Amino acid sequence: MQTVSQSFYFSLKDYFKKKYGKRVQKITVALPFTCPNIDGTKAVGGCIYCSEGTRPGHLSPQIPLGIQISEGIERAKRKYGEDILFTIYFQSYTNTYGDVNYLKRIYDVALEVENVVGINVGTRPDCVPEEVLDLLEEYAEKGLEVWVEYGLQSANFETLKYINRAHGVSDFVDAVLRTARRKLKICVHIIIGLPGEDEEDIIETAKLISALPVHGVKIHPIHVIRGTRLADLYEKGMFEPLELDDYVRLAVDVMEILRPDIVIHRLTGEVEEEKLISPWYCLSSHKNKVIDRIKEEFLKRGSRQGCRQAFNR
Repeated sequence: MQTVSQSFYFSLKDYFKKKYGKRVQKITVALPFTCPNIDGTKAVGGCIYCSEGTRPGHLSPQIPLGIQISEGIERAKRKYGEDILFTIYFQSYTNTYGDVNYLKRIYDVALEVENVVGINVGTRPDCVPEEVLDLLEEYAEKGLEVWVEYGLQSANFETLKYINRAHGVSDFVDAVLRTARRKLKICVHIIIGLPGEDEEDIIETAKLISALPVHGVKIHPIHVIRGTRLADLYEKGMFEPLELDDYVRLAVDVMEILRPDIVIHRLTGEVEEEKLISPWYCLSSHKNKVIDRIKEEFLKRGSRQGCRQAFNR
């Protein structure tokens, strides 16, 4: 008899436990980066859903990086104990969008911190020239586990235009294939419930990812944050995010298509109450509720990650 606590998907927690034998805690930091769809290089205004590059409210790019890391580590130790390892997550905006020498000075900080086993670098698929990938691979060769996190969001080019990504699906495929030739791991961000998308669009995105040499995926429900252009659409009645039942159903559909070796890094959004407009389940306090509902859906279906892969039919 299956229980809700069983692993229906390959979680990041399970991946780290299997590889390192203990908890690995991600320490998120914020730096003064921007994006080419903000600064006018390719577009202005950024993605329609983006608020401060998805930076967590407790972080500020004005705080020195070393202090952000040390404070994050102390918080993690208070919560999980001393016997843990760390990975540094460069999250907000596009963290490869800068001069290579500047990027090296930033990434080098991770080498100076005890018990750091890796770095995660959030970026766009059109912002990884070869010299940046060369630099990231240097850290992998020094023993760090390096994840390059690409924001795709959707494999529908019309959707990408509408949400002002200012890059195409071909940029994403190119970046993944070039990155996969190196000692780097690839994580892809996708959003379920984007304006104008239907279930077929979402499934097609999952199929594309599963067909590529991708190691991990972050799955987010679309959520409306104050001060964004998506918030304007919501207030005008032109957009409505998914109800929890619909999101759970589609998230499980996606994972049933993803290869079973792909690590699921995230399954929901986490937004502070003062920032979030809708949906309610993207509040940070509801993270575990969403995950439990997803596990219950797997249990109800009697399915698992990868069960709808072509080779399983």
